Amino acid sequence: MEREQGVATLTHIVVLPVPMQGHINPMLQFSKRLASKGLKVTLLTTSSIIKSMKGQASSITIEPIADDTGDIETAETMEAYVDRFKVMFSRSLGDLIEKNKSYGYTTKLVVYDCILLGTLDVARQHGVGGAPFITQSCTIAAIYHHLYQGRIRIPLEEPAVSLPSLPLLRIDDMPSFISQPELYPALLRLCVDDFRNFHEVNWVFCNSFDKLEEEVVSWLSTQWPITNIGPTIPSMYLDKRLKDDKNYDLNVFKPNVDACMKWLDSKEIGTVVYVSFGSLATLGEEQMEELAWALKRSNSYFLWVVRETETKKLPINFLEETSERGMVVTWCPQLEVLAHKAVGCFMTHGGWNSTLEALSLGVPVVSMPQWSDQATNSKFLMDVWKVGIRVKVDEKGIVTREEIELCIKEVMGERGTEIKGNAMKWKKLAREALDEGGSSDKNIDDFVAKIVHT
Repeated sequence: MEREQGVATLTHIVVLPVPMQGHINPMLQFSKRLASKGLKVTLLTTSSIIKSMKGQASSITIEPIADDTGDIETAETMEAYVDRFKVMFSRSLGDLIEKNKSYGYTTKLVVYDCILLGTLDVARQHGVGGAPFITQSCTIAAIYHHLYQGRIRIPLEEPAVSLPSLPLLRIDDMPSFISQPELYPALLRLCVDDFRNFHEVNWVFCNSFDKLEEEVVSWLSTQWPITNIGPTIPSMYLDKRLKDDKNYDLNVFKPNVDACMKWLDSKEIGTVVYVSFGSLATLGEEQMEELAWALKRSNSYFLWVVRETETKKLPINFLEETSERGMVVTWCPQLEVLAHKAVGCFMTHGGWNSTLEALSLGVPVVSMPQWSDQATNSKFLMDVWKVGIRVKVDEKGIVTREEIELCIKEVMGERGTEIKGNAMKWKKLAREALDEGGSSDKNIDDFVAKIVHT
């Protein structure tokens, strides 16, 4: 074992995420898992992101890519940003390989965010292999693969889509890049082009676990080497085998940790609705108002994350009128909140990271999807995994206060017992996947064994 560990520590892996919090967090957590198995892992990201990190990921090395790629949020197009990022990465990768070679480390592989097109070609130019990392679900990967293969035609003409290994999907269950292609043509191309070289690699990593998406994983394994390694949640919330892995090491917002947790501590078990729509989703003023008054009318306690740039959309006097039952913060430690006994429901946009966190911590959901993969995730949360309810949108595209109130009361009321039972089942299965001998743990072990001896 000691000899194997010695060989492993001389094997170097580079991890390259898109420099956005929702993409970095899962790849950073995967990096920690690889390091715990004995590999030397370097995560490459921009210096501006590194400044936002807490510096607690001591098991891995974090190196900067030059920041003259600009800010991803202000780039003229995502495609242009990816092209610039590729140039800077190529230079950084070459320097990193040479530096590690001088220390006796052999760089074997670049694990890269799958939307960073061309990374595999860059890695090969430096004599290194590549493996894409999918930060969304296997289901979303399968849908885009079907589109790439021509099994889905855009614009969608039928009211529902039937695809191998997937439930019948209505148009509004599909990713918004497909259901509304005229709004996101560049992002759709980026997602579909991901798959052009998946058949050329030995691993396609995905932030999921086998039992969560059994049928689609079985089907995908006939297309390319899908390898589930998730859920990529800090170890203390799952198997507890990684010491000091208590949180994500990146937070671009300053969380109100003490205020949130002290407030939750004062509430009884399962009485709080936690509301958060992630780091990117933006609600219109009318929708914000409907949500605000729905929370007030629900008669539940609520903890609502409203980003600082969004607080101006809150109704006049809302904070004063709800001060006894609600707390509004600009950010909070989501994992700690979801794990708190007082939280009985998570109202979410249904992003994949938030979806996995809810499933891994056994929290029922009310899902209000906004864009991208969120509608599909919400379909599965409600109809496949049966851990929550998806709100219905009216003819104006608004979710009314009455609809939101109804969904919250349903999840927090009598039906909530059945939903909570399903949520706890998935919590157990998520933990098992990453515990010793679990499906994701074995996949990671198999990968380490093979990469060390290639």
